[in-house]
Formats: sequence, structure tokens, C-alpha cells
Amino acid sequence: MGKRAVVIGVGHYLPERIVTNTELEKTVDTTDEWIRTRSGIEQRHFAAEGEKTSDLATHAAEAAIARAGIDAGSIDAIIVATSTPDLTFPSVATMVQARLGMTKGYAFDVQAVCAGFVFALANANALILSEQANRVLVIGAETFSRIMDWSDRSTCVLFGDGAGAVILEAREGAGTSADRGILATDLNSDGRHKDILYVDGGVSASQTTGYLRMEGKEVFRHAIEKLAQTAETALEKAGLGTGDVTWVVPHQANLRIIASTARKMGVGMDRVVVTVQEHGNTSAASIPLALSVGVANGQITEGDIVVTEAIGGGLAWGSVVLRW
Repeated sequence: MGKRAVVIGVGHYLPERIVTNTELEKTVDTTDEWIRTRSGIEQRHFAAEGEKTSDLATHAAEAAIARAGIDAGSIDAIIVATSTPDLTFPSVATMVQARLGMTKGYAFDVQAVCAGFVFALANANALILSEQANRVLVIGAETFSRIMDWSDRSTCVLFGDGAGAVILEAREGAGTSADRGILATDLNSDGRHKDILYVDGGVSASQTTGYLRMEGKEVFRHAIEKLAQTAETALEKAGLGTGDVTWVVPHQANLRIIASTARKMGVGMDRVVVTVQEHGNTSAASIPLALSVGVANGQITEGDIVVTEAIGGGLAWGSVVLRW
């Protein structure tokens, strides 16, 4: 017997403005065909002027709370994964806490770039297992459109804005892989690879926000190898194999990375939730967004074994295996 962190609600939010590849062709030296061929992306959402990461996060949280049928006051902790906070401080999580009308509990942000949601989920799981929280709201929210260098055509066409949220609740389990909830997590980082994906600004270094810089080929190479590896490690920890997986819900960065990782794992694309074509790369928001869309579409249902895996700047990468 033992506690498990079980998902009781999911939700997402996308800004109203949809930006198609064709629209980007007017301002960026690129083509719809180039973007689709290299990334699989067809469109993305951009936050409106004055619409902040905390706004997106709050909308996603409200959707998850409504779906769970709970009161926001019953949540013990909020973790927001983001690399694009409203302000240097305080955390986006405390802003969401205030917006939800919560006067108790605690809230903080996690920064692991595109792997942020996986890191936040693993931390939420640890809080529940150590009985520091009974219910945790985990959100991935980003406004990456604010850190794009629009003259860098190889990166600016890949990213979008959005938010997704899940609510975890402590439930008793039998301690086997038949339990509902998070069954295993695997987190990794290697700071030696900083220069292949980073933002060239920050409070201490330049007192500016900076722009995203990426060496696409290098990131691609690391992604395929590390994503398949972390997913298999987490499955092994859970006492499961790839054949037990109902759905892989990967970080939605690039369709070629998603397909190559699935192939390396020996999982057919019919078992992969793919949203990158509609949302672009929404960094820490991409997995919770895809989970929420997968549930809304009737793909992910109770009892399914779900594997989430992501890699981001740092490099930081990891995976979570859970039974829905």
C-alpha cells in the first residue's frame, strides 16, 4: 500500500489569435512548405498585446478545476512551469493563486524550459508522496512569442503561446503498476550543452529579456537519443515495457523528433498524441496542452498508461509514466 498522485482534472487555454504559416510568410523570409517539411507545424497561437503568461495559466487552471469539480480553495500547492514569466519576480504561480482566490497553500515556479512540465509534475508527485500536499495544481504556461528574434527565420517560426494544467490528488494505491496515478519519473540534465539552446538575455547578465538562440541540428540529435532513453528508464522503474503503453504524449517541438522518438521506442504513431501542427512548440505548456486535448478528443481515458517525455534548454530532459 502507498500513496499515488492521481490526475483528477485537466484543462488548457490557447490565445485567440491564430497565426498560420501563410501569415508568417508576409513578415519572415520563409515558406509554408519549409516550415511544414522541417517541423510539421501549420499554425500557432500568439498572446494578445497585454495578455500575459499568468493570464494563460489562470484560464487553463480554471478549466482543470471545473473539470475536476473541485473548489480552488481545496488546492494545497500550485507549481507553474515557465521560462517566460510576467515579471522577474514574484512567481507566476503566486499570481495564479491570487487570481483563483486562494488565500492558503503555497505556490512557486519551476524553470526547466521545454522539460519544465515534466520537472513540475515530478515535484508535485514528490510533494504528495511526502505528504506535504494532498492536492497540487501543475501548470505549464508560456508566451514564447515575446522572446523570438523575428530576423532568425530558423527559430521564430517554430514557437507559440499557450497553457495547460493538471490537478493531482493523493489516493491510496496497492503499490503496483495497476494503480492509477504517477507510477514513475525520470529527470536528467547536463549543463555542458547550454550553448545549443538558450536565451541571450537575463537580469544578471544583460538586464534585458534577450532572444531565443538555437542550434537546431544539435538539439535534434540530442532529443531523439535522450527522449527514447528517458521514457524507457521511467517505464522500467514502473515495471512496464513499451508494449504496455496506451499513449505517448511527447513534448510537441517538432513532428520529425516525435516520429523518430516513437520509432526508437517501438511505438506506432497511432499511439502518439500529436498537437504540434496546431500549436507549434509551446515549451513547458506543450505536454499539458496535449494531455488536455487528448482527453477532450476522447483519446486518453481512465486506466490508460500514458508516457510523457520532454527535452529543453539546459539541457534538461525527463519523463513521467502514469496510469490515467
